[in-house]
Amino acid sequence: MQGKNNVLTMVRSEEAFLQAQEVIPGGVDSPVRAALAVGANPLFIERGEGCYLWDVDGNRYIDYVGSWGPLILGHAHPKVIDAVCRAAGKGTSFGAPTEAETLLAREVIDAFPAMEMVRFVNSGTEATMSALRLARGATGRDLIVKFEGCYHGHSDGLLVAAGSGALTMGTPTSAGVPAAVARQTLVARYNDLESVRSLFQARGSDIAGVIVEPVAGNMGVVAPQEGFLQGLRDVCDEYGSLLIIDEVMTGFRVAYGGAQVLFDVEPDLTCCGKIIGGGLPLAAFGGKRAYMSLLAPLGPVYQAGTLSGNPLAVAAGLATLRVLKEPGVYDGLFLHADMLVDGIRRIAAQQGVALRINQVGAMFSLFFTDGEVTDYERASSSDAGLFARFYALMREEGVYCAPSRFESLFLSCCHDDAVIEKTLECVAASLAKL
Repeated sequence: MQGKNNVLTMVRSEEAFLQAQEVIPGGVDSPVRAALAVGANPLFIERGEGCYLWDVDGNRYIDYVGSWGPLILGHAHPKVIDAVCRAAGKGTSFGAPTEAETLLAREVIDAFPAMEMVRFVNSGTEATMSALRLARGATGRDLIVKFEGCYHGHSDGLLVAAGSGALTMGTPTSAGVPAAVARQTLVARYNDLESVRSLFQARGSDIAGVIVEPVAGNMGVVAPQEGFLQGLRDVCDEYGSLLIIDEVMTGFRVAYGGAQVLFDVEPDLTCCGKIIGGGLPLAAFGGKRAYMSLLAPLGPVYQAGTLSGNPLAVAAGLATLRVLKEPGVYDGLFLHADMLVDGIRRIAAQQGVALRINQVGAMFSLFFTDGEVTDYERASSSDAGLFARFYALMREEGVYCAPSRFESLFLSCCHDDAVIEKTLECVAASLAKL
């Protein structure tokens, strides 16, 4: 493992960033990658293996981004690579059904107890957008409730008090979203059932559904407080609205069946992505048969996609889920996550650094603050300057973290004892310099 990176070795990344900015807006294909929130320029990555990344200058990093969550098995897992290569040898896309899609559908349905049917799409944005359309089609209502600081993709109706990249860029709403569309989305406060009940008391007969991250991951990791998710279920039942749980990030991350299994709540519709594609573009939405049967070609709710269920992505997803079902995989993953988080807490306490760490399973976030972080307001009050400095110091030490305090950090199954120990040494060195 290399020690502190020499800043003089960042030349190729800097040159690559300059060239990218000539042809790609901001030089990146997703805003948070630009690292503007931490006052840095992005690393340009050459390859990954296990829990490591190498940039184009040859610097090696312990990776806690994992392609923003999908790579729970680590980079270039042999079984995933083999499955993708074998699938590619038969053709990259058909625009027609394959038996592998059915196999993956059964795996996903078996993982989520409330799911009876599923449809594959290409991204989390497509999954949530389609689930909202289905909820509206099922209820005949127009309004949707979402939560401040939760991010469900960049479709127009959900870029309202959004999290993740939108918060990082300082634009909770986006230009180009019609005001009439934004008015169809009501915003409640995460972990605050009373704010939800108030919206339903005022507009309940017009609300098609509630969409929620069961563990918020786009204002940093924020866990649901006891009774919050079940309270949403109860309100939706009372008013005849659908509960949509967005497990794009948490599905197969906090438990094999996602946060809904971990917290014992039953949604009407579930959105998932990231891990189910094994690092390739794949997502899905599914739920009760009565609702899913409303989708075309069976029903009046239209949804389609040329590359949906792409054979390469399906192969990667199947390989990933099969490895995750092997005995002891999650036990080891969560053990190392606990080791890392407990170690960081201990180091911060020893050095007198005000640091709050929120963790659920193999995802966690660092907030430079004294108080608990239970919603967007408290997450946004954490010290952005300290986080930016910590990010830079960790990168110099050879640890790659998400370049935003509003993002989650992720472990993979490749983060073993030695990697955790090395990471904690880097944390101690970085916190000492704050």
